[in-house]
Amino acid sequence: MTTRLGEMTRRRFGGLAMTSGAALALGAVGSAARAEPSRGGRLRIGASGSNASESWDPATWGLSVMMNIGGFGSIYNNLVEIRGSGDLVPELAESYEPAESGKVWRFTIRKGVTFSDGRTLRPEDVAASLNHHRGDDSTSSAKPIVEPITDISVEGDVVVITLEAANADFPFLLADYHLVIGPAGDDGTVDWAAHVGTGGYTVSEYTIGSRMLLARRADYWKADAAWFDEVEIIGIDDVAARMNAVMTGEVDVITSADISTVGRLARVPNLIVDEVTGTQQFTMPMFTDVAPFNDLNVRLALKYAIDRQEMVDKILYGHGRVAYDNPIAPANRYFDDSLQPFEYDPDKARYYLQQAGLDGLSVDLHAADAAFQGAVNTAVLFAEQASKAGINVNVLREPNDGYWSNVWTKVPFCMAYWQGRPTEDWMFSQVYASTAPWNDTHWKNERFDQLLVDARAELDDNRRRAMYQEMQSLVANDGGVIIPMYANYVSVRSDQVQNDGNVSSVMELDGSKIADRWWFA
Repeated sequence: MTTRLGEMTRRRFGGLAMTSGAALALGAVGSAARAEPSRGGRLRIGASGSNASESWDPATWGLSVMMNIGGFGSIYNNLVEIRGSGDLVPELAESYEPAESGKVWRFTIRKGVTFSDGRTLRPEDVAASLNHHRGDDSTSSAKPIVEPITDISVEGDVVVITLEAANADFPFLLADYHLVIGPAGDDGTVDWAAHVGTGGYTVSEYTIGSRMLLARRADYWKADAAWFDEVEIIGIDDVAARMNAVMTGEVDVITSADISTVGRLARVPNLIVDEVTGTQQFTMPMFTDVAPFNDLNVRLALKYAIDRQEMVDKILYGHGRVAYDNPIAPANRYFDDSLQPFEYDPDKARYYLQQAGLDGLSVDLHAADAAFQGAVNTAVLFAEQASKAGINVNVLREPNDGYWSNVWTKVPFCMAYWQGRPTEDWMFSQVYASTAPWNDTHWKNERFDQLLVDARAELDDNRRRAMYQEMQSLVANDGGVIIPMYANYVSVRSDQVQNDGNVSSVMELDGSKIADRWWFA
């Protein structure tokens, strides 16, 4: 759903349903109505999430927007693609179908697709790209996704993927931004440093973690995509600088708008604010194998010492909703809306401290706004709330530069952020399974791990729902993460930048596919 501010002021905001894949556009009515797609122009994106340690190896990709938009969204394609509607459609696969009740999946590879170096896409390229993330020695962030794969084989123009057990959601996993497809060399491996892909753009200029300039391929296999002549991605981590850049016309689009001041842009006639409800969540991971967080009573005390609604009001300015330490968001299919919340209760927090044998508690909480906009203020607000329960939260402000490399997963308690995932299995496998490489709490729960395996193979929808809802409860009540808020994606664009109004909720900027799907009026 897309609504301009002129329409919004004549409606009740609360009456607008916001669901996965729905976009809400606020802003003064611009001079350009939505136009049919046309080619041309340089799209300039001012983006947060620059990373000086980023690599072209997709196994290492994390929150760097350079890689997400430049690599995943522009240079490469996947076997499948999640559209703005939330539907899964074939991309480099022409079609796909299950066999053996979903234990085997057959992907027919699209013909006539070429890489940017002129090579023709082959099924062997697909197999090599997926195998890059597999194996005992793999440290890929996508390893939990591909771990259930027992075999990848090629039969003519078909790639056959065999799993340990049936998984009805398996094709969704292949839309993950790590699982892009590159060309295999004679040795059967992909030279990712060459950044050669089947996508609509090639790299013209690149400064690590700072700027990327992409040029459109004239021979791109998608006739109805990649509308811009050039796409320039500029790392601007300071939110005030990003807001100023889009207001002054230095860039055409920005990610992660300043939600505390974004309402002022309603007075700017040629800007549109897009707000998408998705799976984005702000988190506080605790190492469950490090004292004092290895005591469940301490974790529960901290969870009862946080006022989530106050955080939504003061940190998100209403651009989101309360989350009850559950990484599965309302946009997900099996979200458990009956999960009992941890209401703010200082007395109950004190009770759990007593159960841990403590009269009080002092913990260090590492924070930087590189984690998410307002992360430092969130930490400070939490410290104020927790003090009423006799808990001293010592907020240690960290540099934005290098936060994800030097702080997250390196310290026992910090501020963090997740974009969420389209399916429950995807989110749980990447972050909450005991063997997940991004398990940023070191949490291990045998029941959870078993349910993860069982739910993946369960084809009965009701049984599967029950399993995923039990897993949500386990994370919330036993896990080592505080998730106080689900946050909407809020971005700003010139009204000359157009889309079809059906914007993906998977990640920012149409699931990082802005370069492929949007155009200039």
